[in-house]
Amino acid sequence: MANSPQAKKRARQAVKRRTRNVAKRSEFRTVLKSIVYAIDAGDKESAVSAFTAAKPVIDSMVSKGLIHKNNAARHKSRLNARIKALG
Repeated sequence: MANSPQAKKRARQAVKRRTRNVAKRSEFRTVLKSIVYAIDAGDKESAVSAFTAAKPVIDSMVSKGLIHKNNAARHKSRLNARIKALG
């Protein structure tokens, strides 16, 4: 357990950050699933709208440092390719 005041504060900050990161990661997974479900259903319009809504969420994950920018780019590229393949 933390003994110094600085270590106690750091422990409090870590809890806050972890809670925020867990929520952001959950939101990220949810938007990805919404796109994948729309693609699997063959509904291009809802897939496009879900993808449009997901892009800012994915980019915010990068700016918060939760995923690497190449990881985000790969997700966006692959999802966009799957949407385009729906025809």
